[in-house]
Amino acid sequence: MKLHREGNKIAWGSAALLIFCMLASVVYGSGVFRFLSIILFVWTGLFYFFRDPNRPLKTDDEAIYSPADGKVVVIEKTFEPEYFKDERWQISIFMSPTNVHINRIPVTGKVIHYKYHPGKYLVAWHPKSSTKNERNTIVIQKSENRILLVRQIAGAVARRIVCQLKPGDDVRQGQELGFIKFGSRVDVFLPLDAEILVRPDQMVKGNVDILARWVDKTNDEINT
Repeated sequence: MKLHREGNKIAWGSAALLIFCMLASVVYGSGVFRFLSIILFVWTGLFYFFRDPNRPLKTDDEAIYSPADGKVVVIEKTFEPEYFKDERWQISIFMSPTNVHINRIPVTGKVIHYKYHPGKYLVAWHPKSSTKNERNTIVIQKSENRILLVRQIAGAVARRIVCQLKPGDDVRQGQELGFIKFGSRVDVFLPLDAEILVRPDQMVKGNVDILARWVDKTNDEINT
């Protein structure tokens, strides 16, 4: 298992400082350096947070895969005010600090909208975190009738959302969407005719578990 690039600088810097403090505690017999060595040793356990597991890509044109690892905390019909401005299915996944924090593209398509919003740092499961917290909104269009919105939301601990996408990008199901440091949440907004396949409190993995399936006709089917 490798580390995600977002954790490389922290990992190498912490490892170098740990080695220095351990050597200093031996050379100088300093309790301060010994204490710092213990703290840094515990800190290295956080590198697990930046893990990037080798997860084979799965593709299924009719499936909407989970974009994140975590627990499904919301499945409800709600009004989406930023882009669609109508009622949609909302599925929210809470990512604890122990989860893999890489986010993945749930469907193949094109990015047609992207917007970063600075904001607050409410706990990620707070009902208002979807509209009040620091967040990224990404809208992906697969076809004329197949459009979904993915929202990366920073939590009370998270202070940085990473996303390299921009409008016009062609994206593939399973590729990396971004990264959120520490506890956070990802919302997915789907058409009301989508077939929801997950349940509340279910644990899901990005690009492994299917959240829903499209049930509308594709453009080709419509034109036939």
